[in-house]
Amino acid sequence: MTLRSDTHGSLPSAATVTNGETSRFRAQGDSSADNDASSDHDDRRPSSAPGRKNGIALTGEARDDFGHDRPKRPTKPQLLRSKSDYRPSRQTEDDDDVDDEVPAWGARHGFEDHYQSEHIISQLVNNWYMYFTDKRHETTGKPKKLEYELQDWRQRDRLKTVSAALAVCLNIGVEPPDQLKTTPGAKLEAWTDPTVPPIQKALENIGKALQAQYETLAIRARYKQYLDPSVEETKKFCVSLRRNAKDERVLLHYNGHGVPKPTASGEIWVFNKNYTQYIPVSLYDLQHWLQAPTIFVWDCSEAGNILNNYHRFVEKHEEEEEEAAARDPHYEKTSFRPYIHLAACAVKENLPTNPLLPADLFTACLTTPIEMALWFFVLQNPLKTNLTPERAKQLPGRLQERRTPLGELNWIFTAITDSIAWTTLPRDLFRKFFRQDLMVAALFRNFLLAQRVMTVYGCHPQSYPALPDTHQHPLWETWDLAVDMALAQLPMLEKKESEGIDYEYHNSTFFTEQLTAFDVYLTRGDAMAQKPPDQLPVVLQVLLSQQHRVRALILLGRFLDLGPWSVQLALSIGIFPYVLKLLQSAAAELKPVMVFIWARLIAVDISCQQDLIKDSGYGYFAQILKPSEGLPVVDSDEHKAMCAFILAMLCKDYKNGQMVCNQMDIMSYCLFHLQNESNPLLRQWACLCISQLWQDLPEAKWRGIRENAYVKLAYLIRDPCCEVRAAMVHAMTTFLGIPDLTDEVARIEESIAWTILDMGTDGSPMVRKEFLVFLSQFIVRFENKFLVAAFDQLQEEKDYLLFPPQDDGQEHKMGLHYTRPENRNKDGTIKATSHGLSHNTVYMACWKHALILSVDPHPEVQRDATIIVDYVHNALISSAVGESAQALMREIQLRANRAAQRQAATASQRNSLRGAPNTPPLPSPGILRRTASLFLQSFIGTEDKSRPTTPSSPVPPKSPSAKVPADQVSAPPEQNDLYGTPASYNVAREPLSGAYQARDLTKLPTLPLKSGFLEWSIEYFREPQMKASEADEPGSTEYNERLWRRARNENMLRETQPLKALAGTHKWNNQLGIVNNGAQPAKMTFHQYEDHLAVSDDGNTVYVWDWKKQGRLSKFSNGNPEGSKISDMKFINEDDQAFLLTGSSDGVIRVYRNYDSDKNIELATSWRALTHMVPSNVNSGMVFDWQQVTGRVLVAGDVRVIRVWYAAHETCIMDIPARSGSCVTSLTSDQMTGNVFVAGFGDGAVRVFDTRQRPQDSMVRKWKDESDRQWIKSVHMQRGGQRELISASRNGKVKIWDIRMDKPLHSFQTTRDTLRTASTHEHLPVFAVGTSQHSVKVFNFDGNELSRLEPYSSFLQQTRGGPISATAFHPHRPILGCAARGDHHINLFTCEKAEPLHFA
Repeated sequence: MTLRSDTHGSLPSAATVTNGETSRFRAQGDSSADNDASSDHDDRRPSSAPGRKNGIALTGEARDDFGHDRPKRPTKPQLLRSKSDYRPSRQTEDDDDVDDEVPAWGARHGFEDHYQSEHIISQLVNNWYMYFTDKRHETTGKPKKLEYELQDWRQRDRLKTVSAALAVCLNIGVEPPDQLKTTPGAKLEAWTDPTVPPIQKALENIGKALQAQYETLAIRARYKQYLDPSVEETKKFCVSLRRNAKDERVLLHYNGHGVPKPTASGEIWVFNKNYTQYIPVSLYDLQHWLQAPTIFVWDCSEAGNILNNYHRFVEKHEEEEEEAAARDPHYEKTSFRPYIHLAACAVKENLPTNPLLPADLFTACLTTPIEMALWFFVLQNPLKTNLTPERAKQLPGRLQERRTPLGELNWIFTAITDSIAWTTLPRDLFRKFFRQDLMVAALFRNFLLAQRVMTVYGCHPQSYPALPDTHQHPLWETWDLAVDMALAQLPMLEKKESEGIDYEYHNSTFFTEQLTAFDVYLTRGDAMAQKPPDQLPVVLQVLLSQQHRVRALILLGRFLDLGPWSVQLALSIGIFPYVLKLLQSAAAELKPVMVFIWARLIAVDISCQQDLIKDSGYGYFAQILKPSEGLPVVDSDEHKAMCAFILAMLCKDYKNGQMVCNQMDIMSYCLFHLQNESNPLLRQWACLCISQLWQDLPEAKWRGIRENAYVKLAYLIRDPCCEVRAAMVHAMTTFLGIPDLTDEVARIEESIAWTILDMGTDGSPMVRKEFLVFLSQFIVRFENKFLVAAFDQLQEEKDYLLFPPQDDGQEHKMGLHYTRPENRNKDGTIKATSHGLSHNTVYMACWKHALILSVDPHPEVQRDATIIVDYVHNALISSAVGESAQALMREIQLRANRAAQRQAATASQRNSLRGAPNTPPLPSPGILRRTASLFLQSFIGTEDKSRPTTPSSPVPPKSPSAKVPADQVSAPPEQNDLYGTPASYNVAREPLSGAYQARDLTKLPTLPLKSGFLEWSIEYFREPQMKASEADEPGSTEYNERLWRRARNENMLRETQPLKALAGTHKWNNQLGIVNNGAQPAKMTFHQYEDHLAVSDDGNTVYVWDWKKQGRLSKFSNGNPEGSKISDMKFINEDDQAFLLTGSSDGVIRVYRNYDSDKNIELATSWRALTHMVPSNVNSGMVFDWQQVTGRVLVAGDVRVIRVWYAAHETCIMDIPARSGSCVTSLTSDQMTGNVFVAGFGDGAVRVFDTRQRPQDSMVRKWKDESDRQWIKSVHMQRGGQRELISASRNGKVKIWDIRMDKPLHSFQTTRDTLRTASTHEHLPVFAVGTSQHSVKVFNFDGNELSRLEPYSSFLQQTRGGPISATAFHPHRPILGCAARGDHHINLFTCEKAEPLHFA
């Protein structure tokens, strides 16, 4: 079952009544999967599929198929019961062979209403739950290891380009000797024509224009022009550039169009003072002057020579620095890295001289990309137009204004070049060049354009670090489209300017289309395959626009929901500053999506805490958490839960976060939300937020005392949601430990301990684990008081062994304690003079809980509890009373061992009398030592070599035991059978819970225990919450498996339906097979649909067989202690992937998943369903029944109540008084609605209960024949067929009942021998009884004996007369399994299809 309330549609099927049971599948006329496609219903999931993997109900209306005319063969209306169920049949063409003599009467007990109630039918079809499949059952609340490494997306070594030198070597009018000049040739430098008069101002104008172009990239950098510089000037400006920039990055732009090309040996050229010579400047010197960090732009021919030599000179410099440092230890090294180069062309390449292009084409691409791209587009356009590059370059608008044509194109260009870089560069390079520094990012984006443009003209721009070639990237076509659409409007825009006509510029659809592409990505397999989306940089750009912002954020939220990998991608591309800035926005429509996004971010990277504090971003979430604050979404509670989560994460291990949250009213808001009944996630995170506020912050705890927080938290003890209960205990744990331990604080902490004591018996192991963490903190806090309690308990243990309790019903009057008879008053209470120091204190109560939990059925709970017990015992031994404690322990150990030996001796005497082999039971394995028999009401500490000094010996809570009524003495003492060997225990591996780690016994126990619950809860926000689970995705493997299972189940129901007429009139002698179980079969259960047969022996071993192939699938130990046995087994969730539920006579229920695989079997959960077992010499142990339709487990036995546990909540929802002094021996329920159940008792009574009534009024019928006070072996109500209710008692009497009648409808004497077992088929009108004389008899409901079977016996038939130990019918097929005592074989019989029997 699940917490969440979001569902994904309803199940497309109407109910079919098949085999008398409402099928969860479609009717026969609609059984093919293809019919889904033709229906007008759009949700095509299997009708047996639960709404989510973990079992949320799909509450939707059943599809109304009742009136549809199908072209297939006619089918009977779906709400009528099948013809073999004794209802008037509707004749169809296929019904020629129907038996005409069908009695026309209703279903038994008035249950025909069920079949005519649309409400019940639609409930059965639509509300299909899976139980024990929640996330908490996978690892019992243990966090998984992080599957990702947290990338450092923050630019910690962020460099800024602070100053730039623009060196322009043109010497206008003089051509350098090695440059080829064409006429006409390229002239424009910085979009300025140097030949236009006044020529003497040309150089100056070019310098100014170039600086202006650079200023559009980064306005804040300091620019200095150096026009035709001399070598001295070059050195001077380089040195001063570095001096002024300190450790920041500097830019050197070099235009070498008026000087010779760079040399192959690594020199560039400048002038002498008089401009009579070209002077070479070695790169080696240049490095010396400029040092690092640097960025160079080389706009000259053969620029590749510079790159080739630069690295060589840097290495040479570094060698010299190393040598200098070696000579002088105080020498400060000069750094020559990092450096970046952007060069116009490679070695042996000349700049293009095409007159249609600017001369500084590379500079134009880098500094005026939009103008250059427009210019280039016109030149490359294959269509003839009258548009010139000059006109295109004059596209109106401003670069900074995104609403203008030029600004919009600039915005699109940024998005496209970012996307090209994102899709082609390694992530670290992308972050380094495109996210660190505005200047570098702009130059690199524009360099991609240079690659595209210059490649067309035979140049290949170079860079260091080298970028891959992107000139053929598909996104350039998208860019061309955007440019084309903008230029198409240019004539009208020009007219608007010149003639003043009214024209509205049509904005580009680029961003809308890219968001749609991103939306498509999110719904396709790429997202599932974790392939990064190409559109992510575009989404980032769209966040700048108010127009598309909400849609972009919603899509971003959906992307982040995919898991930590998507969050890491978004952070690495630079989303964080945007979403941080948006916390300043007051827009209501942004709030839900911002909360969702921040929950995902902080779940993956908690370092965002500081950013929330820095800009007071936490106030955004605190405001939304306010109870009075509404949100414009349907599930506002879910968003408030996310706010509580974000604030809890802000406080987690972060003192500043705790302080700011404590100064606001966040605790009050959370306390208010604890009362929210509709959203468990909100209650859970309200608790966890409070717990993180309290963690090691006394001020917050004092505030909690003032606001009565611990009292308000205590209301959640009965919360239906396990996660909420665990979160409440977690919060209580963090509350403990105010440094100033005043009387008031001690009183409050004691009251908290009393309050949550019940959590130790919670049905959920996750809650019990949290309770143990609380106990460990509490023990550390009051260690001395616990040492006293532990010492007192050892005294009690000794008294218990010396003076065992008499079965006089007085024992419970001693309350929490136990003492020898002379210390008791006459009424059974303990004398005041004998009260120990810990008498009736919370410390003793907590200590006894710890002892009980140290033998918990769940391995994780048991492990944690043994750590606590060992820690306290170790501390006790090291304390002042250590010697006395050790002496007590030794004495207890000795007496317990003697008692065990005495028991073994009497057992072996019994065995030798019987002639059975004398094999003592195997000892229990070390750390998983179990209780001795609970019926003895004592947990005998067994010798444990790993822990010689710490015997664990809990005494469970006592309960009133009653004298055994005289009529019960004749109850079946099964354990005194003279057949077979004594039960053996722990002969197979015991399945453990998922991710269980055994305790390291070499390490000393330390307290407090560490809780993983918070970390486990955080995982929820790292997992996809928006998409349907894999099993609900059509086409997925799980979905197809589920479809197949549905079809198989349908087929079985259809195949077995016609057998009803046969089964009640034919013999059952047909031997189907024999299975050698290898151990005495004691209980058997068939799976409804799989070929699985679960068998348990007399001890604690379960065997799972494939009865068809007669091969064993698995064998495992159920872990119940020696002296107890497995009471019963049930398959649950059978319509899909079944689990196996076992109950043992010590009151424990265990649930196993993958039960059919020795390798994969795991314990999903386990709990002690009956805590106060009454010791008696006749016991039924524990009996239970499972109701799949309601998810309830009914448990009863040697107790005065029938307890109802609800699997979804893992809590006891009802204690129904059994209204009898006798024990409950058998339970059965109405499996269609789960409202009515029937109990059989040891004194022969049968009582009917209705769970819709108040517990004290719920017994609605009692049948008891005073002349027939015989132990009821079985009561069973069919789930299909005629819904008969049958009881069988030990004297062989079988009665058929109707719950509306005072007397039985029929009563049959089936045998004169003792009736040992009785089984009723779920659908066919037959039942079987097993007798003490080795025979199984099969009867129909008229009391006619159909067959008498003798199970096959072992070789030489030594045990020919062995009583029957187990019988079981297959729920649908006509198969009967039976086994006898003293024999390991299980015989399978089936109904013969020969001539029917004729009864007189």
